Amino acid sequence: MKKILFISALALSITACGDRIKPDDEVAAGDANDAANAEAGGATAGGINAGSGIGGTALEGGKLVSYEKNAIDDPNNVLHEKIVYFEFDSNSVSDDYIELVKHHGKYLSFNTDASVRLEGHADERGTREYNVALAERRAQAVKQLMLYEGAVNEQISI
Repeated sequence: MKKILFISALALSITACGDRIKPDDEVAAGDANDAANAEAGGATAGGINAGSGIGGTALEGGKLVSYEKNAIDDPNNVLHEKIVYFEFDSNSVSDDYIELVKHHGKYLSFNTDASVRLEGHADERGTREYNVALAERRAQAVKQLMLYEGAVNEQISI
């Protein structure tokens, strides 16, 4: 079955200093996302491959929700949003981003041959070891929420 790449990088950026980088700045940055994430702290998810999937369409808060394999490319779909910010020194997904992460988890459950790679990030404050551990906890928090929504462990790598 032909697999298509539905996104080159699903950036679930997680930041400890939201005032320094705004979500719109990071989305507009395109390939600069990795550099911005490394500086500000966050998580990046990329390398997503989608196969055939089952669609589910609804309207939620003015945004379309569809779990079809190409839904991530639709700017009107909630899945098009790929950035998640965290509070300073926190690895808890805030209420503002829980639904977004859940939708990505549901997408993976509908598209069983889709996969995602999550990368955690933290800002430059603190020791390297602490920041690596915080970034790992942030990526794990996103992964756990996706798993609760039906994604399979093998679909998500960190």
